[in-house]
Amino acid sequence: MGIKGFVEGGIASVIAGCSTHPLDLIKVRMQLQGETQVHNLNSTFSNNQASINAPRTLPQPSRVGPIATAVKLVQQEGVAALFSGVSATVLRQTLYSTTRMGLYDIFKTKWSDPNSGGNLSLTRKIAAGLIAGGIGAAVGNPADLAMVRMQADGRLPPAQRRNYKSVIDAIRTMAKDEGVISLWRGSSLTVNRAMLVTASQLASYDQFKEMILEKGIMRDGLGTHVTASFGAGFVAAVASNPVDVIKTRVMNMKVEPGAASPYSGALDCALKTIHAEGPMALYKGFIPTICRQGPFTVVLFVTLEQVRKLLKDF
Repeated sequence: MGIKGFVEGGIASVIAGCSTHPLDLIKVRMQLQGETQVHNLNSTFSNNQASINAPRTLPQPSRVGPIATAVKLVQQEGVAALFSGVSATVLRQTLYSTTRMGLYDIFKTKWSDPNSGGNLSLTRKIAAGLIAGGIGAAVGNPADLAMVRMQADGRLPPAQRRNYKSVIDAIRTMAKDEGVISLWRGSSLTVNRAMLVTASQLASYDQFKEMILEKGIMRDGLGTHVTASFGAGFVAAVASNPVDVIKTRVMNMKVEPGAASPYSGALDCALKTIHAEGPMALYKGFIPTICRQGPFTVVLFVTLEQVRKLLKDF
């Protein structure tokens, strides 16, 4: 489909991203809960390795659910705060999702088996998703980084906030203060997450849709698209949430000049998070992730199917 696949995927992704942005923001805030306890472990990890083996001495971080997180956010920052960083979401979807959707469509076309009605095997769908997601994430990482920071800014004390005016201001400021390379901070996590999300989301949507149509459960229409979308959203959320938590924390960390970074990398962040908060901390924000992935995936694929119909003659 060439360029048309990128256009279709881009339009659907921007609409889906903007419509579910508040849920994504709540997810980010929940994923950062308890991070204070993790930061307090830095000196412990570096100066007293033996104390790491005594988790019972650590205070248990409080956990706040998605509704309470949303209410607190609105009370403290106002309703408009639910759309903090939405400009970064638009840019992220334009760069990341447009790339991954377009590439996935190209791979599907090139790798399809004419003998099976043009369908792709599940293995090839997953491979196409992994490659397309990885490339898309590398392209969109600066916008992803800006989005995480803008979404998380309101939870900081006023004196510590970054106060980016827009996604462009965020990217320009990060490049100036932290170096251009900093725009790809957490990129390994972003790429890994995107590979998992794209492979699970796009491949499972196609697989669910084909199964529904082949078994004659429903016709090719809105009902099939919604059902396949919800299934794909659930699979993507389960697969990506642990990587998403670590990605959020690494991207949001503040690196003070002359001071050690809170995390030396993804593995260090994962170990400190698990030690301070337990293994299930990697599924923080899972409920809003599901609540976002479901509607996001439905809006994404329903919009995509409609856009395809409108542009089929072009």
